[in-house]
Amino acid sequence: MDNKKATSAAKDFSGDDKIKKTRRPMKKKVCEFCEKGIAEVDYKDVSRLRRYVTEKGKIISARTSGCCARHQRQLTTAVKRARMMALLPFKGE
Repeated sequence: MDNKKATSAAKDFSGDDKIKKTRRPMKKKVCEFCEKGIAEVDYKDVSRLRRYVTEKGKIISARTSGCCARHQRQLTTAVKRARMMALLPFKGE
């Protein structure tokens, strides 16, 4: 009996039977503001700002949204101003 426990505990888990999957490189996202030639992000353009805010009210990161660093900074400022002017909610609905 003791012998069976030792053999089951000494199984080889080297992982030879697993298939290794290769990851495809992620497609580079293009900044929507640069693409459309928008120089300044306006806080009064609520319909555009809503695309960059989650349902909970958080600002979406640049990695997720695909914005460049310059427009992401302008976007965060515009969202915060829109919140202060009560155009966007602080919290999700």
